[in-house]
Amino acid sequence: MSDDQLNEKLIAAKQKWAAEGRGLTGEPVKPQHYRLPSGQHLVTGLPVLDLGIQPNLSLKDWSLTIGGQTERKLTWSWDDYMAQPQTELTCDIHCVTTWSSYDNVWKGVSARHLMEAAGVKPDAQFVMLRSYDGYTTNVPLKEFSADDVLIAHSWEGKPISRDHGGPVRVVVPKLYFWKSAKWVRAVTFMDKDSPGYWEQRGYHNNGDPWKEERYW
Repeated sequence: MSDDQLNEKLIAAKQKWAAEGRGLTGEPVKPQHYRLPSGQHLVTGLPVLDLGIQPNLSLKDWSLTIGGQTERKLTWSWDDYMAQPQTELTCDIHCVTTWSSYDNVWKGVSARHLMEAAGVKPDAQFVMLRSYDGYTTNVPLKEFSADDVLIAHSWEGKPISRDHGGPVRVVVPKLYFWKSAKWVRAVTFMDKDSPGYWEQRGYHNNGDPWKEERYW
């Protein structure tokens, strides 16, 4: 099966899930009392989900562009990115397809450091994440700027593999995992919101697992 054929099959399936409200229980819970959001089941590791295309990026070819509502437009090469302060964190991951994974260890550059380096302007309220496979997803700035958001290069002490979004992916633990863009190539700060790939196809604009914000 070609990448294009697989792409269309996966897109159609996920749009059908959105239309049917797959996984919705209508019983959101509060995170301070529970660890597993409503409608989720626990798995080991991270299942592989994508649009059917996995970019094969060398470290030499990879770069990250940071811009939009910023004082400085930055383009980090791999060496530039690795020269930034490094942060390690452990977090749970919750996917809209109903699986959750506990205690994932990530390492990378914090979103807060990235924002400071670029000088995010006061008008910025949203972030658009863009990937090398053409994927996009929008994130409210208040979520992106949390202290547990990373632009990550390592998972469980090893470089992030290609199928999991390597060499670099975003990790936004407090939102469903589709907001954690794989193969990230650009972070754009915006003063107005704009829906990303799945948000245009029936997925919720915010994506809080504790509120069951799976779909519109």
